Amino acid sequence: MDKRTIWAVLVSCVILIGFMAIQNKFFAPKQNGTEVTSETTAEQPAAETPAEPTVLVSKSSKNIPEQTYEITTDKIHVVLTNKGGDLVKYELLEFDDKEEGKVQMVDSVEETNRACSISFGNANDSFENGIINETFNAKKIDDLTYVFEKEFSMKDAEGKTNNFVLQKKYTFKEGEYLFKLDVSVIADENSTLNLHDSAYTLRSAPQIGPHYNSKRDRYENRTLIIFTDKEKAKKNTLKDNQYKVYDKKYLWTGVTGKYFAFLIVPQNSTEMGDILFSKAFDSTQYANAQAMLSRNASTGSFTDSYYVYAGPKVLKVLKTYNNAEKNGWGVTQLKIDDCLNTSGLLSWLEVAMKWIMEVIYKVIPNWGVAIIIMTLLLRFALFPLTKKSSESSLKMQEVQPKVQEIQTKYKDNPEKMNAEMQKLYKENGYNPMMGCLPLLIQFPLLIAMYNLFNNYFEFRGAMFIPGWIPDLSVGDTVYSFKKFSMPLLGTEIRLLPVIYLASQILTGVFTGNDGATTAANQSQKSMKIMMYVMPVMFFFMFYNAPSGLILYWTISNIFSLFQQLFLKSMKKKKDAKKALEAQNKKVPDFVPKKKKRTR
Repeated sequence: MDKRTIWAVLVSCVILIGFMAIQNKFFAPKQNGTEVTSETTAEQPAAETPAEPTVLVSKSSKNIPEQTYEITTDKIHVVLTNKGGDLVKYELLEFDDKEEGKVQMVDSVEETNRACSISFGNANDSFENGIINETFNAKKIDDLTYVFEKEFSMKDAEGKTNNFVLQKKYTFKEGEYLFKLDVSVIADENSTLNLHDSAYTLRSAPQIGPHYNSKRDRYENRTLIIFTDKEKAKKNTLKDNQYKVYDKKYLWTGVTGKYFAFLIVPQNSTEMGDILFSKAFDSTQYANAQAMLSRNASTGSFTDSYYVYAGPKVLKVLKTYNNAEKNGWGVTQLKIDDCLNTSGLLSWLEVAMKWIMEVIYKVIPNWGVAIIIMTLLLRFALFPLTKKSSESSLKMQEVQPKVQEIQTKYKDNPEKMNAEMQKLYKENGYNPMMGCLPLLIQFPLLIAMYNLFNNYFEFRGAMFIPGWIPDLSVGDTVYSFKKFSMPLLGTEIRLLPVIYLASQILTGVFTGNDGATTAANQSQKSMKIMMYVMPVMFFFMFYNAPSGLILYWTISNIFSLFQQLFLKSMKKKKDAKKALEAQNKKVPDFVPKKKKRTR
C-alpha cells in the first residue's frame, strides 16, 4: 500500500473516530454522560434502617375532599391539586406536541409521584415511605396565587410529640415560564424536623414533555443537570431504572430535554443537601427523569423559596433571568441559560450559520430552502479549496500509469519506491493530502449543522415540505411501523437518507479515478472500498439524524458532483487544446523569406 493510500486511510479513520466519539458523547442519550465527582451510582437506592422519629398526619386536618385548581396565563395552563399541594399539569400554550396536544411539562403523573411533591426525610425515605398523599387545606390568594397547608406531628426518638404545619405557596406571573414555590414549616422554636438528617425532599416533575419513544426517537434525550458556582453545569444521562446521588453544594438543578427544561433554583442553596437523580420506570413502563432535592434538618419555623423554570430552552428567554430589569420577578444572575448545549470551539460557526439561515428565511420563509441556499453559498465560498482538491485528484489520474510502473519496478525496495513516487508527485504538482481536504472541511460544518437542529429551539418544527419533511429537526418519514423495528434503523422508513447515500456514492464515483486510466491494484482497491463503505457506514450512523443535517449533506454532495463534472469537462477541453497546439507545432512556425535579387 503506497503512502497516499496510507494517509487517506489514516485521515478517514480519524474522521470516523471523531464521528463515533461525537455520536457517543452528544448523539447517544442512552449512554452515561460526564462522570460527576463525589457521586455514588447504583441500580436502586440503598435501603437504610428506619430511624426512630416518625411523622403523622394530625387528626384535626383529616377528611378534606380532594379538589383541583386551574391557573392560566398567556404562557401556561397549570392544574394544582390539594392532594399534597402538588402540580399535576403544566401545559405550554405556545408549543405543540405532535402526539399529545400542547407540550406537557408535568408528564407521567401517578398517585405516588407528582411534580413539586414533598416527602419527609431524605430521598431514600421518599422511596421508602412515598410522597405526602394527604389532602391539604387550600386557599386562593388571587388568580395567580394559591396556598396549601396541612398540620402534622412528629414523634422523636425520645417519644416527644412535636406539632407543625407544612405550607406550600405557588405564585405565577403573566408572561413568565418561571414560577415561585415557597415551602414553610411553622413550628415551636424547640421543635426539630429531622428524619435521617433531612427535613424534607422536594421532587421535580416525574417526566417532562414532549412524550417520546426512546427506541424511535434516538436523538431525543433527558439530561439530569447540576449547576455549581465554580464551573459550568454538569450533565448526566442515566440508563433506564438507574439512580445517581450528587452530594456536593450546588446553585440549581433539574432535568432538560432536547428543547425543554424543568429547573429548580433554591433561593438559599446553603440549606440544601444531596440530590438523587432517578430514571425509575412508572406503571406504564415509561422511564421517568426526575430530580429529588433534600433539605437539611432544621429547628423551629423556616421558609424555603424556590424558583422553578418549566419552559423552552430559548437563549433569549433564559438570559432574562440574569438581569432583574428584564424579567417580571426581578431576579438576577440565576444563570439557568447554562442548561443550553454548546459546541465549544464550533459555537461561532453555529452562530454564523444560524444568522445566514435567518437572513435567507426573511426573504424566503422556508427553512429547507434556507438550508439549500446557505449550503450553496458555503460551497461557492469554499470553491477555491475544493477546486484544488479536485484538480489534484485529476492529476493523480494522469500520473497513475507511471505510479504503477514505479510500484512494479521497485516492489522489492519500498524505500526507493516511496522516494520515486514522491519525486513523481512533486514533478506533477500532486499533493496526496489535497484529496482529504473536502472531508476535513465537511467535518466541522456537519457538527455545527447537527447542533443547529438539536440545540437551537428556533429550529424546532422548521418546515420544508409538508407531508414529507414537516420538521427539519427530526428525521423525515414516509412510513412508520407500529409493531416492527428494523435493526439499526428503528421503526421509520426514511427517504432522505437514501437520497444522501446515492449522492455520496455518485460523488465518490466521479471524484475517483477513471477506469480507462487505472488498473486493478492494491491501492485502487483500498480506495474503492473506502468510497463505498464509508457512505454506507454514515447512512446507518445518521439514518435517524435531523433531516436538516441530511439535507445539507445531500445538497453539498450534489454540488460536489456537478463541480467535478464541470472540472472534468474543463480538463478535457484543456487537454484537447494542448493536443491541437502540439499538432500545430509540427509545422514550422517560421518560414524564411526569399531574398530579393539585386540588379
